[in-house]
Amino acid sequence: MGKGWKNTIKAANAAKKGAAFTKAAKEIQVAAKLGGGNPEFNARLRMAIDAAKKLSCPNDTIERAIKKGTGGLDGQIIEEITYEGYGPHGVGVIIETQTDNKNRTAPEVRLLFKSHEGSMGESGSVAWMFDRVGLIEGAKDGQFDPEEEAIEAEANEVEKTEEGYSFFTSVEVLESARKALVARGWKITTCELSYKPKNITELTPEQLNHVHEFLNEVDEHDDTHRVYATIKS
Repeated sequence: MGKGWKNTIKAANAAKKGAAFTKAAKEIQVAAKLGGGNPEFNARLRMAIDAAKKLSCPNDTIERAIKKGTGGLDGQIIEEITYEGYGPHGVGVIIETQTDNKNRTAPEVRLLFKSHEGSMGESGSVAWMFDRVGLIEGAKDGQFDPEEEAIEAEANEVEKTEEGYSFFTSVEVLESARKALVARGWKITTCELSYKPKNITELTPEQLNHVHEFLNEVDEHDDTHRVYATIKS
């Protein structure tokens, strides 16, 4: 039998790490393009760099991505494109992508929907199933009342997560809410526009497994940045 299977696992792990680095670099490039290359004055870039470092992304990869975003290095232009559609069992799905070739990405995303008995729709086809919100994720040391923290930050909702808390705000107060939470001792890991489902699609456990398979495949696509669906997260 030999060590062939071990080499296969190593190759698969290396490929996953490489894909994660590529996605992290895309977000850094987009953030630098939109808000400039100084993370002190660009919150999105700062958090993108932090996320990349958590993945052990090499510093030269991070620096190259910033330079590409600010025009300091030649590179392919990364576009942010959103796709919508119905996944298996009528689940509404919004996919945010970061791509250097939309003529490649669009048919590949369409095929992902089709291969799981879903269908990609036009812009707005499922967006009505979601609220556009601000999302802030973070953690805070010590004892506190999360509801009180949400009120002080003018957040509409707060939810416990594995790593801390998620605050949902209106789009308009997203940045002021982030600043308020930072001032109250929160370490913010995410601050971005997001989609929150208005209603959850009722599914059987078997149907939910099918949906999760589909969403995992979508998430693993090289150009996928964020995925939202009308299921419980």
